[in-house]
Amino acid sequence: MNSKDKKKIKEVVQKEISKTISSISEYKTLTQPISPENAIGRVSRMDAINNKSVIEVALRQAEKKLENLKIVEKEIGKKKFGICLRCSQKIPLARLLIIPETRKCVSCA
Repeated sequence: MNSKDKKKIKEVVQKEISKTISSISEYKTLTQPISPENAIGRVSRMDAINNKSVIEVALRQAEKKLENLKIVEKEIGKKKFGICLRCSQKIPLARLLIIPETRKCVSCA
């Protein structure tokens, strides 16, 4: 992989990191405890609790994505960057631009 491609990927990774950080802060705001003194009905409270559970899953996924993006950001300069961890084949540039946190090719993912 040439330096031009690595620069392109690094830009995408940095954009994804900032986007993911803002998503995480939004998810953390949305997962605040639902106080019992709020005057919402029982069904609405159950719906709010269910929504909170869904958002907590999204929060965990975003945190994992951020963790993986930071790993990729550190590894962009390394010689083995863009090589599948499982089969050692080159990961296509298009895949890295679409899913920059990936470390496996399509076949191995």
